[in-house]
Amino acid sequence: MVKLVVRDRETIQEAVRRFRKLVERSGIKKEMRRREYYEKPSETKRRARLRAERRSRRTRMLAR
Repeated sequence: MVKLVVRDRETIQEAVRRFRKLVERSGIKKEMRRREYYEKPSETKRRARLRAERRSRRTRMLAR
């Protein structure tokens, strides 16, 4: 949960901008997009496997 305390003499635009940054950093937006549609468990596992392969490929390339 993101909480924003409006500072003294802060405009609404500045507060909204800070709120958007907080939401972006907390990962709420990303989570909402991920949950927007149902994803089969097999698709989740496949995505995780591909992510792990990319990560290992990247570390192998950096180790050389």
